[in-house]
Amino acid sequence: MHDHENQHCHHSKENHQHEESHHTEHEDHPMAKHSEHQGHCGSMGGMHSEHHTIMIQDFKRRFWLSLVITIPILILSPMIQDFLRFHLSLPGNTYILFLLSTIIYFYGGWPFIKGLYEECKDKNPGMMTLIGIAISAAYFYSTVVVFGLTGMEFFWELVTLIDIMLLGHWIEMKSVLGASRSLELLVEMLPQTAHLIKDSEITDVKLDTIQINDIVLVKPGEKVPADGKIIEGLSYLNESMLTGESKPAKREVGDKVIGGSINGNGSLKIQVKHTGKDSYLSKVIKLVQEAQSTKSKTQNLADQAAKWLTFVAIGIGLTTFITWFGLGKDIAFALERMVTVMVISCPHALGLAVPLVVAISTTLSAQHGLLIRNRTAFENSRKITTLVFDKTGTLTKGSFNVVRYESLNQNYSKEEVLKLAASLEQNSEHPIATGIVKAAKEKNIPFEAIENFQAITGLGITAQINGKNIKIVSPGYLTKNKINFDNKFSNNITETIVIVLANEEVAGVIALADEIRKESFEAIKIFKKNHIKTIMLTGDNKEVAKTVSDELGIDNFYAEILPHQKLDIIKELQNRGEFVAMTGDGVNDAPALAQADIGIAVGSGTDVAAETADIILVESNPKDIAALILFGKATYSKMIQNLIWATGYNIFAIPLAAGVLYNDGVILSPALGAVFMSLSTIIVAFNAQLLKKQVFTA
Repeated sequence: MHDHENQHCHHSKENHQHEESHHTEHEDHPMAKHSEHQGHCGSMGGMHSEHHTIMIQDFKRRFWLSLVITIPILILSPMIQDFLRFHLSLPGNTYILFLLSTIIYFYGGWPFIKGLYEECKDKNPGMMTLIGIAISAAYFYSTVVVFGLTGMEFFWELVTLIDIMLLGHWIEMKSVLGASRSLELLVEMLPQTAHLIKDSEITDVKLDTIQINDIVLVKPGEKVPADGKIIEGLSYLNESMLTGESKPAKREVGDKVIGGSINGNGSLKIQVKHTGKDSYLSKVIKLVQEAQSTKSKTQNLADQAAKWLTFVAIGIGLTTFITWFGLGKDIAFALERMVTVMVISCPHALGLAVPLVVAISTTLSAQHGLLIRNRTAFENSRKITTLVFDKTGTLTKGSFNVVRYESLNQNYSKEEVLKLAASLEQNSEHPIATGIVKAAKEKNIPFEAIENFQAITGLGITAQINGKNIKIVSPGYLTKNKINFDNKFSNNITETIVIVLANEEVAGVIALADEIRKESFEAIKIFKKNHIKTIMLTGDNKEVAKTVSDELGIDNFYAEILPHQKLDIIKELQNRGEFVAMTGDGVNDAPALAQADIGIAVGSGTDVAAETADIILVESNPKDIAALILFGKATYSKMIQNLIWATGYNIFAIPLAAGVLYNDGVILSPALGAVFMSLSTIIVAFNAQLLKKQVFTA
């Protein structure tokens, strides 16, 4: 359009710098090239889940069958009969109990016996060792009693213990898998078919046959079948399952869309950019799985604690047996105490304390547009003392928007001023033109037909509208043509001014700016409340930087800096003892992101392979950074709470199981011990689930 982009020299030197920095800070993300490294997420994730699902089904089967066989064992057990005050004795009663208990021991107890063998073989005793020893001691002692040893068998304790352990494992595995699976289910929720447009014909094809650069039609209410770019149409898309943003996002020509998002009421033609393992969702699942399988320091602490608890439990169990037997109690009582100690001290809750929090937090984060690549960095977000922001595109929107427009002529209303300007600008791709047209569309202002469009070299554009000569020009045009104009309309150095002329008379004026995001104000308040210092880095001139910094209430700023200087500033802050998080959105920020204690890549959109960042934010919303830090704190708190509960519970439970209050009439049976142990696991699991209530309340 007459090289219109070169004609819009409406703004001052400062604004030129402003736009240049805007341009450099928005170069294409280099990490998109590394998407090949993402691997076969779909197949890996599927295999991972399939294996877990088979194991869950196995525990479920073993539990229900064991439970059914447990019923006659309970009915035939003398102790239960005494407790319930009834009597039933069949011929060979003891042998029936032995036979039924043998089935449960070898069938229901098999996962624990196998686990005991594998842990001992790997010289890494853990909870399976404890359970295996406990049920084996109970079974073989009771068997010996059946075949002649004087004592008291406790088959009912054995089978109820196995039942409770199977139920506990089943619930635990379902909890962990459920947290991980919720993301994978999104992929399964993708449509099975897509409307492929080829040679002006629309055909329905299977999703897996779609190729890159294919054009697909997405009808109102349908799901977007693959990642791509809109080439025709405008609609509002529901991306809540991907970004956590409940408000539908406006998407028009040139915008990227993510496979799995739900189309609103407009039809869209989309050019496919990523399919299969390269799709955004697949990359997210891969990242989440990596984060969940990467052990942080907290997880290692829990593993060490579980290992030591196993040794302690075996030690205390044997000591309990020797002590009671030495005090003259019969072997049945001494063995029962030993078995109860081992059962109650199973580090089940400890083993689940951190992994379940990890599974829930990584999944919740991903569903809210926060992708965690480095678990330790995420947990360390509680230590952040200084947060360094890249300005453009993070604190500001990164695009020109109309901030004010006024009529300076009684013959034209302010809406008419915007209408005239938008009509002239409607076919231009220039950032200022785009801003004006967008403002008119948002206010549903119709465009006028234009004639004789021309560019005024270096100063603006002109055209005929309804017989009038309309111009959009810079203040420089007015000076050159000696047209009077009171330039007090804007004293804000960050704004760009354009003037609308009608027949060489000033009709009105429009101010545009790279607007500060409204979320930035709230985010800075949250950081201040949490005693986190904020610093802004920008390539913009000092006046622009100072205005943004003052408006937001940022603690400090650095302006007119180059990429390598960002790195130096991070180092300098770290040398002062600050724990620094850096947020950036482009190639220029990669060295600083890598140097920071926590690197947060923002506005990465579908380029989730931001190799230098620890955490990736899909949106450029600074409130997400606040939510991330608060959620990181909440996650770490949940881990510590669970560790304290899982270990603290044992401090009280083990002495009770060993029988220290026996003389006061307080005694725990192995089955009751198993109930308490399972209760401990349930409390830990429930506490981890509470994270869902705390997520993103920032």
